[in-house]
Amino acid sequence: MDFCKEVVDNLKIENEKSAQKRQFCVFALKNAHHFWAGNFYSKKIVIDVGHGGKDSGAIGINGVKEKDVVLDIALELLKLNEQSKNPMDIYLTRYSDTLISLTDRSKLSKVLEADVFISLHSNHSDNPNARGVEVYVAKANSQYTKDATWLAFQLQAVLNKELGFESRGVKFANFQVLRETVGYCPSVLFELGFLSNIDEGSYISDFINIQRIALSILLSIQNH
Repeated sequence: MDFCKEVVDNLKIENEKSAQKRQFCVFALKNAHHFWAGNFYSKKIVIDVGHGGKDSGAIGINGVKEKDVVLDIALELLKLNEQSKNPMDIYLTRYSDTLISLTDRSKLSKVLEADVFISLHSNHSDNPNARGVEVYVAKANSQYTKDATWLAFQLQAVLNKELGFESRGVKFANFQVLRETVGYCPSVLFELGFLSNIDEGSYISDFINIQRIALSILLSIQNH
């Protein structure tokens, strides 16, 4: 349990006044046994870090850029995974502020024979009150559709229950990265809140919250 203790210490859960953050600590502790258990299978996970380079993606009202937010979350997820007792094989489509083509992003899952593909994004709306997380699954059906849909529900449920994000539900779309990975593995596209919303934009810009989001995603993948 050293890893979980380190995470708890790093997040300063014991000193947080927020009941929501204390509940998250309990959640992490309760689920830790799932990925410290014996006979662990090392999954191959591709985390697609949205946008990058000249493509900033959405820009929040506080000036935060989507490309930076999702990269921070992905790098923290990678760090937490490497610190775990039984780390998975996690690959990012980009490790820095570079622009990778959508085709090259989806090809990586085929080349690596990935078990899961998750594309990370954050949302934006002309309506400043729009808020919440939503997860997309490919419209096209394949042998992985059921598994991808289950993972999508799990991801949005975790951020809703443990971190307080409103759930906008699981949706089906024809995004290129989903369309091109649907036949290779369970794949989802994750919209992690609205940068155009002052509350969510501020929340997702805070490093402590970035750690908590990364840990939530990691636990969801581990339990998948």
